[in-house]
Amino acid sequence: MAVTAFHWTNFIIRLLVAIVLVFSTYNPSGYSWVHWFMESTNKLDPLIILSAVILIIGWAIYLRATARSLGVFGSLLVVALFGSIIWAMIFYGWLSLDNPSILGYVALTMLSLLLAVGISWSHIRRRITGQIDVDDVESDA
Repeated sequence: MAVTAFHWTNFIIRLLVAIVLVFSTYNPSGYSWVHWFMESTNKLDPLIILSAVILIIGWAIYLRATARSLGVFGSLLVVALFGSIIWAMIFYGWLSLDNPSILGYVALTMLSLLLAVGISWSHIRRRITGQIDVDDVESDA
């Protein structure tokens, strides 16, 4: 029987994996897969290809789970929420547009949060409403 309990630690683990996935793919610091690939003289280096495949697998898992859990409309709502938060941070002076790398870090963090919420949404909804997804129902067979 699958474990159905979902705690904040489960969400934090999924968030940390999403952060590693997003920031290892690209980040403004220059230490990411995109920078490694762009600066490499040998684009067919086996380690570059292997790491690309691992990243693609991670993105496929997170994007598919997010699309299935939140759907297009739910994902747009989360993006609108995070966009509004960024707008408020800029409007009230908590975030400056003078340093675009900071805005990049905030946007990548928001993307990580979107992916973590997406992969956890079925569990979160079950905790909030008590309803389960059809995929969660186990058969006795």
